Amino acid sequence: MSRTASLDRRTRETEVQVTLTLDGTGRSRINTGVGFLDHMLDQLARHGLFDLEVQARGDLPVDAHHTVEDVGIALGQVWREALGERRGICRFGEAHVPLDEALARVVVDLSNRPHLTWQVVFPTEKVGQWDTELFREWFAAFADNGRLCLHVASLAGSNSHHIAESCFKALAVALRKACALDPGRGPDAIPSTKGTLSV
Repeated sequence: MSRTASLDRRTRETEVQVTLTLDGTGRSRINTGVGFLDHMLDQLARHGLFDLEVQARGDLPVDAHHTVEDVGIALGQVWREALGERRGICRFGEAHVPLDEALARVVVDLSNRPHLTWQVVFPTEKVGQWDTELFREWFAAFADNGRLCLHVASLAGSNSHHIAESCFKALAVALRKACALDPGRGPDAIPSTKGTLSV
């Protein structure tokens, strides 16, 4: 079963190309024009053991908003395609990940019902040149378009960089668990009492 997908998404504001392999080794090739986003997506690939390529061009002279959000949209759409009918997967995943003083918790349900609960507060308005409010925009776009239920919480932290990075690392580990094929189920089993996760 191939769990790979690609997307070329173009609007008047951005151009985004994404290729994802769920059963990878953590390789990444990422260039969005937003350095901190590149760093976070590399963490997502590396700690989730996903192979990920993301190339993006956006209207960065305006600001990073469109690029950050559209990369989240494209990555969510590719994730949804790579999961297919979601047969044989574990479906649920959770992780607590520390980074120095910061501690993040992410819980995911690959339910095909999009939802984001966001309990993260940043002590600064920016990380480098990136507005910290854009972190929620990325997670919301990813959850909506991947049709994932995500609960993201920062349980401790005083450094905005550490808070953000711990959230992305926790997302990576939680997704790795949820996307894994469950050895206790057959490869065609749907982990739902409804008998489907595709609607």
